[in-house]
Amino acid sequence: MRQVQPSVQLIAKPQIDWDAIRGYLDEVGGTTWADRVQEADSPDGEDLVEFSGRMCYRSWEPGLNPNVSKVRTDSSSYLANVISSQHGSVMEHANYTFILHNVSRVYTHELIRHRAGCAYSQESLRFVRLEDLPFWFPDWAKEDPELMERSLKLLDQMEEHQKWMAGHFDLDKAGLPFSEKKHKTSFMRRFAPEGLATGIVYTANLRSLRHVIEMRTAKGAEEEIRLVFGQVADIMKQEAPAIFADYTVEDGSWIPGTRKA
Repeated sequence: MRQVQPSVQLIAKPQIDWDAIRGYLDEVGGTTWADRVQEADSPDGEDLVEFSGRMCYRSWEPGLNPNVSKVRTDSSSYLANVISSQHGSVMEHANYTFILHNVSRVYTHELIRHRAGCAYSQESLRFVRLEDLPFWFPDWAKEDPELMERSLKLLDQMEEHQKWMAGHFDLDKAGLPFSEKKHKTSFMRRFAPEGLATGIVYTANLRSLRHVIEMRTAKGAEEEIRLVFGQVADIMKQEAPAIFADYTVEDGSWIPGTRKA
C-alpha cells in the first residue's frame, strides 16, 4: 500500500483557427472585432464564447444589425454580461480536458453523475491488474494513530491477496490468452476497496464547469471531491479569468455571483 495525493492537470483546451474566423467575418462584417480580440491576447476559450455569443445577435460591430443599438467593445464586460444574463449555451462551445490522478473510485462514482456537457475515460480494472493499492488519507485521518494502524494493516492484507491471486491464477504464464487474464483480473478487482486511487480523463465545457465547481466545492460536498474541484477551479480561474470573475471563495467554497449560468 502506498499513500497518494489527488492531483489535477489540464491537458487540452480550445485553440481558435483565426484564419477561418476571419474568412467568415470578411464576408459578414466584423473584422474589427477580430483585430481587437487578437491584439488583447485573451484566452481562446473566452474568445470562442464571445464569438459564439456575438453570432447570435451579429454584434461584431455597430451597424451590422440595425436592431442592436449598443455593442460592447470590451471583452471582459461582454462576458460578464453573458454570465449575468444567464446566456449559458454559448459557454458550451469551450471544452477543457483534465487528468484527475490518484482520485478514488468514491470520487469517480460521484463525478460521473455530472453527465451533461462532460466526457469520461477511466482506468479499467477489468484490464489493469493491481500490484499495489494506492490510497489517499485526509489529514484528519492521519492524525488518528489507531485508525491509521488498523487501516494500513487491512490495506496491506488486501494488497497481499491481490498478489496471491495473480500467482494462484498463474497470470504471468507464457502464452496465457489475454481473454483469460481479463477474466481473472475482472474477478480480482472485486477485492479492491472503493477508496482505491485511480485515474480518469475528464472533459467538460465552461457551462458545466461553472455548475460542477459550485456544487462540488460546497461545504456539504464529499471532502475529496471538494479538494479536487478546488484544484480544477484554480486552474479555470487562470485559464478563463473573465468567465470566473464573478466567483468568490469562502472557506474553500466557490460561490458564483449568479446561481444560473
